[in-house]
Amino acid sequence: MSDPLFHMIAGGPRPVAPFSHAVEADGWVFLTGQMPTDPAVPDAALPDGIEAQTRRVMENLRLILAGVGLDLSHVIQCRCFLTEFERDYAAFNETYQGYFPPDRRPARTTVGVTALAVGALVEIDMIARRPMGEGA
Repeated sequence: MSDPLFHMIAGGPRPVAPFSHAVEADGWVFLTGQMPTDPAVPDAALPDGIEAQTRRVMENLRLILAGVGLDLSHVIQCRCFLTEFERDYAAFNETYQGYFPPDRRPARTTVGVTALAVGALVEIDMIARRPMGEGA
């Protein structure tokens, strides 16, 4: 097993806690759950509504994936957290599904939670896999 690589992506979202944007080990890349904050204006108000927040979270995850030389096609699994599960689940799914082709959707778990950092409605983390033979 190789030593893990701890990635902080230049231009990526400002961390809201002490963590790395991603940690990589043996081709597996674990992305920390992202919030709907704008990396260019981290202190700006969060986008309004679940759809806009989901888009911002997914764009933040794309930034991190790009920072390690990957994209959404490398994602194997997502965990999604919603603070208003019953109200937002359908609209969340409608927005989320646009990021993956129907025949290449990652495994996913979605959980209702009581609260998220920065007052967010949604947080998503990911596990991606680097194609065999590629280094970091």
